[in-house]
Amino acid sequence: MIIVLNENKIQVEENQSLFDLRDQIKPEADVLICNGLPIQSDRTLQPFDHVILIRRGEIPSEAELEAFLVARHTPEVHEPLKQATIGIAGAGGLGSSIATALVRAGIGRIIIADYDVVEPSNLNRQQFFIDQIGMNKVDALKDNLKRINPFMTVDAQHRFLTTQNLTDLFAEVDILVEAVDCAETKAMITGQWLRTYPNTPLVAGSGMAGYGPGNTIRTRRAMGQLYLCGDGTSEVDAGHGLMAPRVGIAAHHQANVVIRLLLGLDPVEEDS
Repeated sequence: MIIVLNENKIQVEENQSLFDLRDQIKPEADVLICNGLPIQSDRTLQPFDHVILIRRGEIPSEAELEAFLVARHTPEVHEPLKQATIGIAGAGGLGSSIATALVRAGIGRIIIADYDVVEPSNLNRQQFFIDQIGMNKVDALKDNLKRINPFMTVDAQHRFLTTQNLTDLFAEVDILVEAVDCAETKAMITGQWLRTYPNTPLVAGSGMAGYGPGNTIRTRRAMGQLYLCGDGTSEVDAGHGLMAPRVGIAAHHQANVVIRLLLGLDPVEEDS
């Protein structure tokens, strides 16, 4: 009987159990995944089962890591994500959270641009660490993303975005994500992108300040290929700043729009 073990086809005996296979092949494995599901109790293997054996703390090879992602997502989901190139304009609260979510999901390449450096005031909502204070945000974020998946590609651009460089920096992307704080820069990115690449989706953030109800943050299609994530109204004000929970909700809305678009699904309407 043929099964797939850590992405390699092998021959096993009929009625072979998962635990027996572990004991024979990798007895130190303490995480067992079969057909994308973590397994806690023994089971009889079936033809063409996909089995992953992992020892906690062990760094997998590139092939093994990809096999783990495929096991979790299924090949039909994993392959479009792996082949995608996503642009992220901004590496702050939104951008760093979006990038982290997309890398964990298996996106193959990210181009991220930001001109800022990590400051102490960023740490309440942005995906950086205290020992990264003073680093360029894009370089610090690249380091963090590579710790999650060292085999994906991060193109970090320490640049101030302008009408002149925006469309060149992100010319190769399948989707652009707008993740900046400044209203004027948001408007510039939106206008320039829609004029230059009207058929390439733009996923923007709008309204996530403060600590209002999380359910007011939603995704909508504004027009054409422009999608907006946020409550559409809340702005930064005294005592009503940007905080990790609502920024994170909006960021994950944006990341989810990216994934749904790559999978050919409507980002707004429920699946039928």
